[in-house]
Amino acid sequence: MLESINFQEILHTYLIPWSINIGLAIIIFIIGYIVSGSLVSIVRKVLSNARVDSILVNFVCSIIGWILILIISIMALNRLGVNTTSLIALIGAAGLAISLSLQDSIKNFAAGVMLITFRPFKEGDYVEAGGTSGSVQNIEIFSTTFNTPDNRHDDDIKKAKEIIEKIISSDSRILNIPEPLVAVGELADSSVNLVVRPWVNTGDYWPVLFDITEKIKLEFDANGISIPIPQMDVHMDREEVRAEAQ
Repeated sequence: MLESINFQEILHTYLIPWSINIGLAIIIFIIGYIVSGSLVSIVRKVLSNARVDSILVNFVCSIIGWILILIISIMALNRLGVNTTSLIALIGAAGLAISLSLQDSIKNFAAGVMLITFRPFKEGDYVEAGGTSGSVQNIEIFSTTFNTPDNRHDDDIKKAKEIIEKIISSDSRILNIPEPLVAVGELADSSVNLVVRPWVNTGDYWPVLFDITEKIKLEFDANGISIPIPQMDVHMDREEVRAEAQ
């Protein structure tokens, strides 16, 4: 024989308490979300007024925002009866494991914060660091982008040689015998130097030299191939860096 279901008991024992807890959890999350947004805005305003670099401001505000959301989520779950003690322990263990696996990234982050905070160099400065030298193009939390003097990441030697060979072959004043030479002559400090040796009649030497030089420059510019200028390394001691940072 089936026992009668006491809906009144289910209502007061389960439905009403759970509904209240769910409603309160949602209210906690919504209010907490609004408060966290206000706190992040205050922190952003304080840091901006203190003239902290915008990159660092955005990163710090992002970290604070995520931490506050995590705290609010734990409070809401706690209201629902979830054992948040175990959850916090799990998050802590996961955080430790992640930090151990990202040691190099954390070091880069610390270095990025120091660079942005103390500004030993700025965008456009020519520096040497980590075995690489070049002009600073962009400074971020986890990385700094350099534009190397010889533009070795951008320029194509084969393309440069093809452009020169095309210019030479199109000039009727240049002799076919001996055959013109276009080759890599030197790996200099700030450039890759090409050797260009076409043969001409004596009377055509200067006109061909001037014309070919101009055409090569114009074609290089049109094809995005740069001609690097000499660079100078500037080394600053710590006292000078501190003085400029103040």
